[in-house]
Amino acid sequence: MATAVALNCMAVNIPDAYESRSFDFSGTHAFDRKTGYHSKSFLTLPLLNSEDSAIGLLQLINARDSTGAVVPFSPSLQPIIEALTSQAAVALDKEMLILGQRALLDSFIELMAGAVDAKSAYTGGHCQRVPYLTKMLAKAACDSDDPNFRDFDLNEEEWYELHLAAWLYDCGKVTTPEFVVDKATKLETIYNRIHEVRARFEILRRDAEIECLKGKLAGGDPAELDAAFEAQCRQLDADFAFVAESNLGGEFFAPEDVERLREIGRRVWYRHFDHTLCLSWEERSRLGKVEPREGPAPQQLLEDRYDHKTPEYDNGELYNLSIVRGMLTAEERKKINDHIVVTINMLEQLPFPRSLRRVPEIAGGHHEKMDGTGYPRGLTRDEMSLPARMMAIADIFEALTAADRPYKKAKMLSECLSIMSFMRNDAHIDPDLFELFLRSGVWREYAEQFLDPGQIDEIDIADYLAEKSE
Repeated sequence: MATAVALNCMAVNIPDAYESRSFDFSGTHAFDRKTGYHSKSFLTLPLLNSEDSAIGLLQLINARDSTGAVVPFSPSLQPIIEALTSQAAVALDKEMLILGQRALLDSFIELMAGAVDAKSAYTGGHCQRVPYLTKMLAKAACDSDDPNFRDFDLNEEEWYELHLAAWLYDCGKVTTPEFVVDKATKLETIYNRIHEVRARFEILRRDAEIECLKGKLAGGDPAELDAAFEAQCRQLDADFAFVAESNLGGEFFAPEDVERLREIGRRVWYRHFDHTLCLSWEERSRLGKVEPREGPAPQQLLEDRYDHKTPEYDNGELYNLSIVRGMLTAEERKKINDHIVVTINMLEQLPFPRSLRRVPEIAGGHHEKMDGTGYPRGLTRDEMSLPARMMAIADIFEALTAADRPYKKAKMLSECLSIMSFMRNDAHIDPDLFELFLRSGVWREYAEQFLDPGQIDEIDIADYLAEKSE
C-alpha cells in the first residue's frame, strides 16, 4: 500500500485491513500475531513537494470514535489531514533543500581545493591538509583550560564557517601559474633554462678547442697551446659550476657573488643562426624590429635582454640568477602574494548568509603577521580573528613539513618547529596559539599521520616554548 501511494501520489483510505482485497496485508497480519495488536483502519497520504513528487509518506492507523472504538477514517476528516500533510511536506522539502544546498556547497569547495592542488604535481594535498590541521588546532583551543582560550568555543554554525574558510583559503591560486608556484631554480620558467646556459659554455669550450687546433696547424707551440686550452677549460668549468650553483638559490646571495655573475656574463660567444625564426607572434613582438646582421653575431654569455621582459615578468638571466634569497623575483613573489587578494575578492563576491559572514576574513588572513607586516592588508594580531590566526599557523606548519615541494628538501620535524619558534619571536605568528599547538600535541598527531617517518625526530617541546618573564 505504501509503495502504491508513493508511486501514484494519491491518498488511500482502508476501512479494514482484514477485509480489504486491494493490497497485500500479510505483513500487517504477521505483525499483529506477533505483538497482539489489531491493525484495522489505515489512512496513507503522500508528502508532495512543489513539483508534486512524493518525498515521503504519512500513515495513520486505527482511528477511534468518542468511545475509543476503532473505526474507519471519516472521509470528512481526510481533507484536514491532507492539509496537515501538505504542511509537513513543505517543512520536509525545505529541510531537504537546505541539506542539498549544503552538500552542493561542500562538494563545490572541495572541487575548488582539488583544482588548486591538481594544478601542481608537487602541492597535491596541500589544500586538504591545511583544513585538517586548522580544525585540529581549533578543537584544541575549544578543549583548552588556558585562560587565553577560556572564552573561545564554536557552535555548529561556527564550525561550518571555519570548515568553509579552511577549504577555500587558497582558492585564489587557480589564477597563479604553476610554473611560478613550483619554481625550483632561479632560471626556471616553464622549464629550467640552465640547459641553454650550459650549451653556451659548451660552445665556448669548443671554440677554445678549435682555436687551439688552428694554432697548431699554423705552426704554434703545441705544449703552449695545450696549456692555454686546458687553462680555459678549467676556467669555464669553474664559471659554469658557479652559475649552476647560483641557479639553485639559497638563504643569501652576496653582492660579490652578483658581481662575479656579471663578470662571467660579459664573456662573448657567437651566434650564427637567425634568432627570429620560428617564434610565436608574442615573442616576435617583444623582439621588435631586428635588423639583419651579416656574419656571426656576438652574444653575451648571460644577458638581461629587452625580449626577456613580458607584461608580468622579467625573465632576464642575470636578473634571475642575482636573486638575493630564494628562487622568486619581485614580480613572481607579487604574483604569488596576489593569490590572497584574489581569494578575498572571490569570497567577498559570494552571498554568504549572516552565519558565514566571516569566511572571507578567516580565509584571507593566513599570510598576515601579528606585527602588521604581513599581506595583503597588513593586519595586526588584534585585528584578526582567532580562527584566522589558526589558519596562519596551519598553513606555515604544513608548508614547512611538506616533503613534496620541488624548491626545497624535506625538513626534519625539529627544524620546522625551530623555524616556527623564531617566527613567534619575530611576532609573525600568534605566540599563545603556538604554545597551544605545542602543548596540546597537535603537531605530533599531524606528523604521525602526514609526515614521512624519517622526518620525525626526537622532540622536547620545552626547546620551543617561549621563556616566561618573572
